[in-house]
Amino acid sequence: MTDTHIVQAYTDAWRQSIESVLELVTPLGEAEWNLPTECPWWSVRDVVSHLIAMESELLGDPRPIHTLPRDLRHVDDEFSRYCEVPVDKRRCHTAPEMTGELEYTILRRARALRDSRNAPTDEVRWPMGPYTRDIPYYQLLRNRVFDVWTHEQDLRRALRKPGNLDSAAALVTRDHLIELLPKAVAKSAGVPAGTTVFFEVTGPVEFMRTVRVDENGRGSADEQISLSPDAEFRTDWETYARLACGRIDPRTADVKVEGDEDLATQILQNFSVTP
Repeated sequence: MTDTHIVQAYTDAWRQSIESVLELVTPLGEAEWNLPTECPWWSVRDVVSHLIAMESELLGDPRPIHTLPRDLRHVDDEFSRYCEVPVDKRRCHTAPEMTGELEYTILRRARALRDSRNAPTDEVRWPMGPYTRDIPYYQLLRNRVFDVWTHEQDLRRALRKPGNLDSAAALVTRDHLIELLPKAVAKSAGVPAGTTVFFEVTGPVEFMRTVRVDENGRGSADEQISLSPDAEFRTDWETYARLACGRIDPRTADVKVEGDEDLATQILQNFSVTP
């Protein structure tokens, strides 16, 4: 697949996922907008507000001027404050206001993506508060697919409307999470040099990966099956994604573990790759 085709594939995956979000929330009553999601501290309304805010900022819209309440216990650093401001600003918005703004934002963003003249490797601004930086255009698009699909699944679980676990956006998310897997094992979990860890994921999205940590503590992943890994993990795709995105307590996750149990616990407790 060429770089141009990758950009189009990411754009199509983003649009399918975010339009699925619009379809999910359009019929909701006011009470349903307040349902809690697995995204820590956020309701259905908050998740949708975040999606609107991110796409609006990429469109160049100014961030809202808003003072956060002092009793938001989860707002404890600059990044959480950055994310929370546009979310809290919309907590008084009605259901029609939310769906109307989401629909209009999708329309504007889709038009901007269609008209974009950015080459796949052009450096563009990735707005992430204290982590704002320039990244290649294709990477920005992939990050948006990952974020939108992850939040789509937050909404689906909150509303008990499962779906799109094998969509194009799910496959982009899979590739993104696999790319981050060596870092989760080698750096976040800090496992010893020479460690080998095997993962088998089943369900609508399937894959197997072996992570190897070299003598310098760097991790790498490949599709070769190790005959005697130090730890083995087997789980389904939805559980894997929930773990990697910090949506579920590793102690209660449906994961079959074999091998060194202490090592496995160390990895699972540091498995989330989201901020």
